[in-house]
Amino acid sequence: MRVTAKGEYATQAVLHLTRKYPDVVTIQEISQRHHIPLKYLEQILLELKHGGILESRRGVHGGYTLARNPEKISVGEVLRIVDGAFTESSCTHARERLGSECAEGENCGLRQLWQDVQDAVEKILFETTFDDIRRNTERGPGRAQSFARISI
Repeated sequence: MRVTAKGEYATQAVLHLTRKYPDVVTIQEISQRHHIPLKYLEQILLELKHGGILESRRGVHGGYTLARNPEKISVGEVLRIVDGAFTESSCTHARERLGSECAEGENCGLRQLWQDVQDAVEKILFETTFDDIRRNTERGPGRAQSFARISI
């Protein structure tokens, strides 16, 4: 899985807004706290607003707030808005990317493995809400809980 800088910044901004929810927060506060370039953050927050994650308020006390409760916003939803498809391998998308088929054919074991990995990552990201992240953040060092449970 590859998360872009844009995806990282978007999740940091949404976590910041989650921790302040339901208050309105200025873009300058988010930019300074997380060292995100202001102009780039403006673009990201506009995308999240158009995607239904954020609301903006104008005026002296203006800024951004979450459009809905943090329990209803998943990490996967935010990443999908700013990054599009965030988990893929060239093997699972060979036809679209390379214009060719896998040398091993449709039943290639690697192709199925990469698809299973993609499905597992998406499951974790779409089942993890920003309220989960907030609670983990507030637990402090050494007390955070893992979001992924892998049974062998």
